[in-house]
Amino acid sequence: MTHIAKVIVVGAGPSGLLLSLILSQQGIKTTLVDMAETLDAAPRATHYAWPAQYEFIRAGVFEEILAAGFRVDNSVSWRKLDGTLLGQIDIENIPEQERMVCLPLNGLAKILYGRITKEENAEVLWGHKVTSIGQDASRAWIHVVTAEGENRLEADYIVGCDGANSQIRRSLFGDLEFPGMTWDQQIVATNAYYPDMASAGWGDDSAFLVDKDHWSMIARIQTDGLLRITYGEVPGLTREEYIARQPAKYKALLPGHPDPDKFKVVNISPYKVHQRLAKSMREGRFLLAADAAHLCNPFGGLGLTGGLVDVGNLSDCLVGIHKGLADETILDRYSEVRRQKYKDVVNPTSSANMRLLWQDGETAEQDEFFRLLTKARNDPAITQEMATSIHRIMHDFRKEYNIKSNGQVVDTR
Repeated sequence: MTHIAKVIVVGAGPSGLLLSLILSQQGIKTTLVDMAETLDAAPRATHYAWPAQYEFIRAGVFEEILAAGFRVDNSVSWRKLDGTLLGQIDIENIPEQERMVCLPLNGLAKILYGRITKEENAEVLWGHKVTSIGQDASRAWIHVVTAEGENRLEADYIVGCDGANSQIRRSLFGDLEFPGMTWDQQIVATNAYYPDMASAGWGDDSAFLVDKDHWSMIARIQTDGLLRITYGEVPGLTREEYIARQPAKYKALLPGHPDPDKFKVVNISPYKVHQRLAKSMREGRFLLAADAAHLCNPFGGLGLTGGLVDVGNLSDCLVGIHKGLADETILDRYSEVRRQKYKDVVNPTSSANMRLLWQDGETAEQDEFFRLLTKARNDPAITQEMATSIHRIMHDFRKEYNIKSNGQVVDTR
């Protein structure tokens, strides 16, 4: 098949929205379905490294995202619980385009959805819950339940971007088939305002606390001073118990050791974290991307960035097929390459990032990572190399098209 009549994308999170936008921009009829009635309003993840920014640029939305958010222009630090500096990345040593861009996911979703509504090749169906799937040699389909009853939707390909509890993945491989592990450690993510942060001597855009009991991350996520404060907790408690413990955790880990009248918590979300990878990201005419295909802990933003790079890669594969530049075997390569990127980059790097935080802060200076940061103070090239190491997550599937124009890579976007 050298023409794709239609693609269905399941899941209106950031990855599903970006994929639907790109495909519709390239002339592929795209239907985005989601069980919710509207966009998710939770801020959730916030930071986008260069590989994600690259996909935003190609989709034509980067400038709008940057205008709504901001570049991370201040330092990133690792500190002991008392604030003593263990290591720091000086942002001025990193080229501007390699610096993180910050915008909470609900803001990103609004931008992507706004662009999709202007595309004649795209439609969004809210309130459509997938209950089962099927496929044959020529098409794939999903059965959905809506307020009006049941329906069946068909397409040439169907992509599951429906998150960690993906119905598409579970229908393909079974409810319990998601290889990997769940961390014993508990995480609590909060958003809060704490105006005394800078006056306490912490001018960082992001700071990581290295401590056996109070390991955490504190990052500015909005220009109005809103902070994302994510910290480790004891496992096995109820949501209510974690909420009750939050003021004491802030008092222990925030500079100035504030009482509740000094900060304002906007939201709080306890959750378990996982390192998991689906057995395949392609099964016939069904494909998986982002959290539906793989999970990792949040320290370093590799889950979000990896998911956005997934859909950028997948869009190149599908557009290549649609335009007669590649055959369907490129979808097998998509699964192979993206799974290998998870194994080689996402899983080991994110795991190391998390383990780095819960060691003893008093002896952490001996860690190889902090020794490297010490060397980087006198050698900006080391900082630049550290910043660009995330490029390993990228891949250009246009170089794998079967047909090339005058021997050159065909730029489909």
